[in-house]
Amino acid sequence: MREPPPTAAEAAPPEAFIEKGTPAFIRTVLALFAGGFATFILLYCVQPLMPILSREFSINAAQSSLVLSVATGLMAVGLLVTGPVSDAIGRKPVMVAALFCAALCTLVGAVVPSWHGILLMRALVGLSLSGLAAVGMTYLSEEIHPQHIGLAMGLYIGGNAIGGMSGRLITGVLVDFASWRVAMVVIGTLALAAAIVFAKWLPASRNFRPHRLNPRSLVDGFTVHFKDAGLPWLFLEGFLLMGSFVTLFNYIGYRLLAEPYHMSQAVVGLLSVVYLVGIYSSAHVGALADKYGRRTAFWVSILVMAAGLVLTLAQPLAVVLPGMLLFTFGFFGAHSVASSWIGRRAVRAKGQASSLYLFCYYVGSSVAGTFGGLAYHEGGWNGVGAFIGALLLAAFVVALKLAKLPTTATDA
Repeated sequence: MREPPPTAAEAAPPEAFIEKGTPAFIRTVLALFAGGFATFILLYCVQPLMPILSREFSINAAQSSLVLSVATGLMAVGLLVTGPVSDAIGRKPVMVAALFCAALCTLVGAVVPSWHGILLMRALVGLSLSGLAAVGMTYLSEEIHPQHIGLAMGLYIGGNAIGGMSGRLITGVLVDFASWRVAMVVIGTLALAAAIVFAKWLPASRNFRPHRLNPRSLVDGFTVHFKDAGLPWLFLEGFLLMGSFVTLFNYIGYRLLAEPYHMSQAVVGLLSVVYLVGIYSSAHVGALADKYGRRTAFWVSILVMAAGLVLTLAQPLAVVLPGMLLFTFGFFGAHSVASSWIGRRAVRAKGQASSLYLFCYYVGSSVAGTFGGLAYHEGGWNGVGAFIGALLLAAFVVALKLAKLPTTATDA
């Protein structure tokens, strides 16, 4: 099914937007790629460290998962503030400050001695990163020509995938040769370099129009978004999809380190290369959605995730690894479609709409990621599979409901 005619906002003069193939387009996508890379390398670098932290601090898997959950949880809270703040003071200043603060907090967290101190630094990392996570999608929806938003969003999310992969890969491999604290210093330094690239390359906003920040405008924005027929369902999808994805990668390491696999920490870290498929799927599925429509691309991507999950339930490693690849492919494709869909449905306060989507997205990471640990303790990997399967079933039902709605609010 093809997309409906463009909205009035999308019918703005073409010269107001950044066109595909221009130097400005290349600088924009490279800068946002670097920003997405830094965000996710900082956020998920701790995931392979969870079994090590369990041993060092004498805590169980669910408690160890807090090193990720507090970051995603505080990021979710920050999203409710940073999106509206960017509506008032601008996109680029908020994003640049966010990246530098998060990188510095990571470097400090590498030398903090206590478990509670580490959790505090991780909370500050998540709070800082909300500044880029909330605003990146909004910046693209304002500055990139509507015909190319799917591709640009896919490339941005591809940066997220590379960052998530690199964080897991670097820390997962380094801890076999150095301490986890050394690994965190390396991650913080890489993120600092990415922040510098982002600040230098990202063009200043041309289509941003400031809105005065006041409580009434925030309430009005919430009201508009939750009255929309599609946006609340997209927010729910963010919760379900990210909750599924983080749960799988939180606990697959515990499974592969144990019987019958007995993999080394470095080999488990190397498995993060499955994120490479997310780089392809986010851009490819995003471009397909631009061409053929978001509705079908969305629910098909969720089915791909479910198929990958089923494969991970098998015991042979030759089946489990392709399952991880398939699950990752489907997730990044679905996330790419949902992200670009938010910008098309929101008629105003787009920064707030993106913030609400990502709030639910990271709450899903925090809540489902922790409850998945309880499922692992109760039922092992089959328990985790049942938990993720329930989330994906709900996501598929919601996707079918979204498929019956117009893509944009003005077409309703």
